[in-house]
Amino acid sequence: MSGTTENEQPKNKSKSAHGNILFAFGVALALYTAWHVREELVLIYVSALFAVVLMPVVRSITSLRIGKWSPGRGLAIFLLLLAAAGAAALFFVFALPPVIRDLHEFALEMPTRGPQLLARIRQLPFSQRVNVAALNAKLQDFASNFATYLLYSIKNWASTLFKIITGVVLTVYFMMEGETAYRWLLSFFPVEQRQRLDVTLARAEVRMGKWLLGQGSLMLILGLSSTIVFVALKVRYAYALGVLMGLLNIIPIAGALVSVALAILVAAIDSWGRVLGVAIFYAIYSQVETSYLTPKIMRTSVDLAGLSVLIALLLGAALAGVIGAMVAVPTAVLVAVLLNEYAVKPESIIVEGKPPSEIR
Repeated sequence: MSGTTENEQPKNKSKSAHGNILFAFGVALALYTAWHVREELVLIYVSALFAVVLMPVVRSITSLRIGKWSPGRGLAIFLLLLAAAGAAALFFVFALPPVIRDLHEFALEMPTRGPQLLARIRQLPFSQRVNVAALNAKLQDFASNFATYLLYSIKNWASTLFKIITGVVLTVYFMMEGETAYRWLLSFFPVEQRQRLDVTLARAEVRMGKWLLGQGSLMLILGLSSTIVFVALKVRYAYALGVLMGLLNIIPIAGALVSVALAILVAAIDSWGRVLGVAIFYAIYSQVETSYLTPKIMRTSVDLAGLSVLIALLLGAALAGVIGAMVAVPTAVLVAVLLNEYAVKPESIIVEGKPPSEIR
């Protein structure tokens, strides 16, 4: 018996080594495949994330009751899509025509307004350090080849539109059948850990849903207020700039900075007074948003430190560009909830070295 056992030990070690090699090969193959389909994986992740974020809205609709009747999940999703389509239709009917008019005016005036802006730049004290001639050449090149740039943009927008439609379809499927996939993923964990993980993810889902509501409120406030101010200051393309500021605000910090820089550049075409007005408006708005709006709307629900938001934005933008930055904050919320549950220990345990039950 002992001889048989001794002979079986090398065989078991050999099987274990072969298993480890196959496992490492499988992991390498999975990583290689994931790298080649990373754009599709990002689209799937973003769709699943938005499905999670929108599910509280769907549940709120299903909780509505008319007598003994209440809408099912399918009807709730349809009503949500119908509301989104209605909001988009209102935007296209009332808000989009002024935006299109501003963009058309911008394209027509680019060849003449560009040199005027460069002439104003030459009057600034630091203009000696700026290669104005090179800027003028690039501006003229852009104006002369505007049709080429526009065609290239249309191709990019067509690809982006296809991705958006695909993402919407995936999001609907995740909302319809995500519960089954979620339970299937939970089945990979030991039975004694499933309930804890389920409760933790449910808590993360609530916070992520509040993020969407808060972010939408901030986008609407910034878009409306900036449009009103730009129209009052008679800044060119006021409607287009206001809509752009509202939309880009979905990318925290970076989106607002980019849109404000563009608004200042457009205001500089006419007068430095308008530049000063735009700068004063954004300085006041940023203070109001930081000191009142963000704590009132976002921080109470998302509960993330500013440094965490910045790090999440940097990582999201580096990994997936604009889309990565857009979903960086809800992803950070998910990671923070998981870390608080599984990695962060109570301060009392760290200080005293005793379980909470023994601390008086």
